[in-house]
Amino acid sequence: MNVFYVPEPTLRNTLPEEESQHAIKVLRLKEGEEIVLIDGKGGYYKAKITFPDAKHCEFEILETISDFGKLNYYLHIAIAPTKNMERFEWFVEKATEIGISEITPIICQFSERKVIKMERLEKIMIAAAKQSIRAYFPKLNPSCRFDDFLKKYHASQQFIAHCYSSVYDGEKIQKLEKKKLKDVAQRSLGTIILIGPEGDFSNEEIKKAITAGYIPISLGESRLRTETAGIIACHTIALINQ
Repeated sequence: MNVFYVPEPTLRNTLPEEESQHAIKVLRLKEGEEIVLIDGKGGYYKAKITFPDAKHCEFEILETISDFGKLNYYLHIAIAPTKNMERFEWFVEKATEIGISEITPIICQFSERKVIKMERLEKIMIAAAKQSIRAYFPKLNPSCRFDDFLKKYHASQQFIAHCYSSVYDGEKIQKLEKKKLKDVAQRSLGTIILIGPEGDFSNEEIKKAITAGYIPISLGESRLRTETAGIIACHTIALINQ
């Protein structure tokens, strides 16, 4: 079944122009053919085409399902944008397909990229939601500095993934005990996971996060790229909540 994104479909009976073009010019759908609509807020609609126009394709809703595919947990991943933007876009795409509630790009001390194009990320997110038939879109926040993120966002369980085995507290070296995310994360809870840049978080950032209540965690034995770490974190939480 072909899936289309329509904001507020109960208030309109026409696909957006871009979706109309795709339906009629690319897919060559005809009058009477059935389609699926999603609104990004949990609405899933079975519909049929009533007027196949490439600019204003009209439809009639046949069935409405609310809270379609709603997650039984809340996952917010704050992740540093990668130097290669395509890798960050890949993270947004795959995290949306797996299931995630909120994404915040965070600017850290060792970040190599500090500017991102939100409009392109939103298009990638919508395409991924259509591909995976997810009626809920993640909340995509503007980029935020690391310190500001710690002050603004809070959750029942908070984790920071990093590669350090110890940090320097100003007087002595403090060893860090890191457990695997799969062993410490609990089901059905609001969760924040911090993922750092290619150069990892700084010593100071890790100390600040721990002081703010974040638990240091490991995502496995391998040294992972930023975007890979983000996907493993996302998938681990999804599996825990199955």
